[in-house]
Order: sequence, then structure tokens, then C-alpha cells
Amino acid sequence: MKGFFVVFEGIDGSGTSTQSKLLYDYLTSKGIRCHLTAEPSAGPIGTLIRHGMSGRTAFSKGKNPFLEQSDLFDEQMAYLFAADRHDHLYNSLDGVVGLVEDGVVVISSRYFFSSFAYHCSSKEEYEFVKELNSRFPNPDLVVYMDNEVNVSVERMSSRAVVDEYENKEKLEKVRNNYLNIFDNYDGELLKVDANSPVSDIHCDIVNKVLGAL
Repeated sequence: MKGFFVVFEGIDGSGTSTQSKLLYDYLTSKGIRCHLTAEPSAGPIGTLIRHGMSGRTAFSKGKNPFLEQSDLFDEQMAYLFAADRHDHLYNSLDGVVGLVEDGVVVISSRYFFSSFAYHCSSKEEYEFVKELNSRFPNPDLVVYMDNEVNVSVERMSSRAVVDEYENKEKLEKVRNNYLNIFDNYDGELLKVDANSPVSDIHCDIVNKVLGAL
């Protein structure tokens, strides 16, 4: 069987991790070789990003003095995510590209679409992020899980640690960015209502992936 790269996208609390794991479990149960992953990755740069998002590692904040519309934290995250993404795709141990070439179905919670959604608040930032990610290949399928921000905030209310982006104001901007991204995306895309029952969403995703495979 050919390899396949499927990516889950959506604001925090939309269920991307849940659905990616369900898809992995289902395909594995059918004897299909799968690899479950996420961004930020488990690699060294991804670990640094996670520390920065949780506040364990301090990064600069505020406006860039040379680009007034640019947020310093988002700018640093954009650089780091691009570096982590390169490692995620091409490292020799479990890089996505190598696995797909070997016939593995790679399932990732988040990819470069997240950088456009989370790190862009202006045209200048969009162009900056676009350039950083311009050489990364499109996935074979994107599953975009959409839901209202209030739903995500409620779902995340019991989390012990809230990261830098898990607040209503930020997520409103992120959701709007996602909607714009996928309104104009011409790759293979499945949009799902993340408010639907988990089992119904899972069935829709399985049907789409099996059809593509």
C-alpha cells in the first residue's frame, strides 16, 4: 500500500488529538502501518517550543520595535515551528517524508496550517510565515475540525496547565484565520463540525481516509 500523510487542524480544544488517535487505532486494527505524531514534535526543537508555550522557558514578548504590527512571541514561535517542522519531516529516525516513502500512513495533529492560523495578525506576518513554510509539501489530506471558541474554552477549563495561546481572544483570531485558510485551500480537505458526536466524526474521517487509500 502507498504511504499517506493526513493532517488534523483546528483551534485548541477542537478534538484534533482525540480524532487523530482514534484514526490511528482504527487503521492499526486493520493491519495498516501507521505512525501517530504531532506538532510541535517530540524532537529537541519541539520540546523547546512546548516549554515556551507553557512558560517554563521565557521568550520575548511585546511588539517588534522595527515592525509595529509584529508580535515578538508569535515571531519567535513562527521561526521555531518552521525549524521543528523541517526536523519533523526530514529527520532520519522517524521523519514524516521517509515514513510515507516507506508506505506508512502518517497521522499528524497540526502542520504548517497552524503557523498561518496562530502566528499571523497582519499581511506582513502572513508573508513572513508563508516564506518560512514555502518549501514544505502539502499533506495528502487535511481534516479541519471547526467549532465555536466558547466550546473550546469550556472544554479546556479543566486543564491543569494552560498554554500561551489557550485564551478566548487569541482563539477568536485563530479561528478566523483557519476559516480564511480553508476557504482558499485547493488541496484535499475534509471539513467537519467538531460539535458533532465523537463517533460520528470518527466515521466520517475513516470513510474519507479509506476512500483516499
